[in-house]
Amino acid sequence: MADIRKRVGKKGTTYQVRYPSKSTKSGYAFRTFNTLKEAREFTQNLGALREPDDATRTVAEAVELWLQVCEKEGRGDRDPVTDATMKGYELRARIINEFPWDAPLHELEQRHIVEFRSWLKRNYSLYMARRVLSALHSVIIEMNQRGMMTHDPAAGITVKKQSRYDNPVAIPTQGEVGELLAAADRLAASENQQTCRTWSRYRPMIYLAASSGMRPQEYCALRVQDVTDEGIRVVQAVDKLGNIGPPKTRAARRFIPISDIAIDMVQDFVRHSDRPAGSDLVFPTRNGTAQLVDNFRSRAWYPLMEEAGLVIEDTESGEGIVKSKYSPYALRHFFASMLIQKRTNLKRLQKIMGHADIQITFDTYGHLIDDIEAREAHESRTLLADVLGGCGESVAELV
Repeated sequence: MADIRKRVGKKGTTYQVRYPSKSTKSGYAFRTFNTLKEAREFTQNLGALREPDDATRTVAEAVELWLQVCEKEGRGDRDPVTDATMKGYELRARIINEFPWDAPLHELEQRHIVEFRSWLKRNYSLYMARRVLSALHSVIIEMNQRGMMTHDPAAGITVKKQSRYDNPVAIPTQGEVGELLAAADRLAASENQQTCRTWSRYRPMIYLAASSGMRPQEYCALRVQDVTDEGIRVVQAVDKLGNIGPPKTRAARRFIPISDIAIDMVQDFVRHSDRPAGSDLVFPTRNGTAQLVDNFRSRAWYPLMEEAGLVIEDTESGEGIVKSKYSPYALRHFFASMLIQKRTNLKRLQKIMGHADIQITFDTYGHLIDDIEAREAHESRTLLADVLGGCGESVAELV
């Protein structure tokens, strides 16, 4: 038999429901609500409240089940995650299990999730706290779908992202990208045969990246059949371990129209390169496998930045060490900035960049969009002043 108890404290009035539970030592569990109506609705639905079975009694056991689903089945209508993604999930799972949960899974309340969020923010970076809290919410959603919970205590509880104005993405200028492409040309024309041979492959990759906005893991896994006369089809990507699978999200599957120069360069490389037998990749390794992005970064990107003179001193090391001014993602950001300058429709921009949510587009490139809007506002004011001319002065004189 459940009962409702009114509680009055410093934070106002709440209503506590005490109901029978086999999972507690006392034989009773408690839920707290802000209104009497919510408390009564909960007691009326107690018959539908399912006690957890032995396999899902604790948060840790629910997290373990969630990991198995991610790896073997895939959540919802998604595919199973890649090995590299799984390693990231396992790290988040370990962090979730570090927290001293004081309630079984089905009795979690918002206060538990809020306490967990505070603990995350005290002990981890905001980036990691946001990822781990998101993973916990995913666990809870999965358990609800499997009938092991009847509520979502994590709904609406998030770790706010840093403002896009705090650390805007680093975007090279048109002049700097010109220097990068010219450096790639020089390396590909080097008198050193090894350098020339190496850059016959890296040069079209650089041109393609600047002309398409593809992610490095996408052009490293690009297939020959996905290069058309009009552009590129993005259908797969390579993870950190070298495994090829679906792109980052469903939205990352896309078609990108690109310049004739870049298409011709890529197709010419395909025609004249000695690709390993059986490999359908445009830029494979000697073994026919996809290049690792880390290898591309160290063997191609860093030497290219040095050749182009785009290096800066690492002031944090205090040892006068130089590092690349930009990461390989800079060419993706440059491509997006060119689309924004051309006033590309935002939904079109989202689609070309492969963003699952337009909010990602705003968070990443919002400062550029704001700059464009500010210039347009200035142009409008200037245009109005030209139209009015001396009209304002004439009216004043009449008055």
